[in-house]
Amino acid sequence: MDTQEFRKYAHELVDWMADYLDNVEDYPVLPDVAPGDIIKQIPETPPEKSQEFDAIFKDFKAKILPGMTHWESPNFMAYFPGNKSKPSILAEMLTATLGAQCMQWLTSPAAAELEEQMMNWLRQMLGLSKSFTGVIQDTASTATLCAILTARERKSGYQINERGFSNEENFVVYSSQEIHSSIDKGVKIAGLGLNNLRKIDVDENFAMKPAHLRQVIHEDIKQGLTPLCVVSAIGTTSSTAIDPIDEIADICLEHAIWHHVDAAYAGTALIVPEMRWMSKGVEKADSFVFNPHKWMFTNFDCTAYFVKDPMALINTFTITPDYLKTSVDDEVKNFRDWGIPLGRRFRALKLWFVIREMGVEGIRSRIRDHISYGQWLKSEIETHPEFRLMAPVPLNTVCFRFEPTGFNERELEQLNKSIMEQVNRTGRLFFMQTTLNGKFTLRLAMGNTNLTKVHVKNAWSLIQETAMAILETKKEGKTV
Repeated sequence: MDTQEFRKYAHELVDWMADYLDNVEDYPVLPDVAPGDIIKQIPETPPEKSQEFDAIFKDFKAKILPGMTHWESPNFMAYFPGNKSKPSILAEMLTATLGAQCMQWLTSPAAAELEEQMMNWLRQMLGLSKSFTGVIQDTASTATLCAILTARERKSGYQINERGFSNEENFVVYSSQEIHSSIDKGVKIAGLGLNNLRKIDVDENFAMKPAHLRQVIHEDIKQGLTPLCVVSAIGTTSSTAIDPIDEIADICLEHAIWHHVDAAYAGTALIVPEMRWMSKGVEKADSFVFNPHKWMFTNFDCTAYFVKDPMALINTFTITPDYLKTSVDDEVKNFRDWGIPLGRRFRALKLWFVIREMGVEGIRSRIRDHISYGQWLKSEIETHPEFRLMAPVPLNTVCFRFEPTGFNERELEQLNKSIMEQVNRTGRLFFMQTTLNGKFTLRLAMGNTNLTKVHVKNAWSLIQETAMAILETKKEGKTV
């Protein structure tokens, strides 16, 4: 492809992209495909000769697009959103064009310094302490692994990286029963072993119980084990429960335990000052993570990871062979030393575009709207005689289920599964389930960039209509 062809097709693609963003609600949110439907349309062997771009793009529209789940749709409420916005998309186009490898300052000075300043902007936007400094990671899973590894190395005097494990460490990590599965994975990858991950009891709001945390820590110490890290959550995945960060932080300080705060989704809400009750005590934590790619309208992947002790992070990951040494290393931040990968994308650019184009107040306004939609739906469910809230609704994720009288627990689970499956088959809404207190629970996560109250009302109406239709079928003695 020469430059003229590139220019021509780039314009065509941008026109298609703009039309897609305008018309995404016209697509079924969840594609009507079965496993194997897509792969059988793709040749088993690669082409030997060049193919025309017209044919490639035609196949994209005919073979790929019908098999896509449309995360961009405001009717996508299945998982925390993988959000984006028009300025973020434009920045990604520039990032792809530049093709910068941002492993250290010298390889892309503007990228390194923009990243440093974007982390400063985000820290201010969230109301975090100036004692935090940060780096952009790919995902919260990676950032949490970095926290666990850094805690491991600092506690061992950075010796495990050098000599490996002995039989003397006996490190233990603590999290609530509602914490994200990435903590389990991080404990495994860090070599600590799942047997050394303690799941702490939660209260009626699904938040970690500090008293139980303290008790388990004391029991471990008596057994000769070494408490290493506590991972608390501002917004658990199932229900966006808010752990009591302040009390947990005090326990960690008392025992010199690394405290990592996982605010992957809900952390964006801290941009709204009245929501900062959730982060009380976070200034005492050692590390904090949130994902602009979830709820801050910035394309995946973009995770903001903050630490109090950057040298502990650097000492955990730094390796400097001769071919990476430069004359300015003592004057700059080489972010390759701030995480796991050497290669790094230019993620700061899309943050810069989004924050400038929307403005902090524009972002706040959108977040406030989303929270208000969650509170509206909460009220609707609370006043409905046959639906029940299954968890508090501090933000905009609502957990609930249909509970008509005369059904046992097994029947209620099947009833709610049928509601979810039938609604999802319509293509008008996509939502999913979770489990709370051992019960199958419906879950709506509402945070899409273009979400309005109309979308939430339509979703709620569709769920009610489907529930009542299934209930009527059951009363008539037919199969659900």
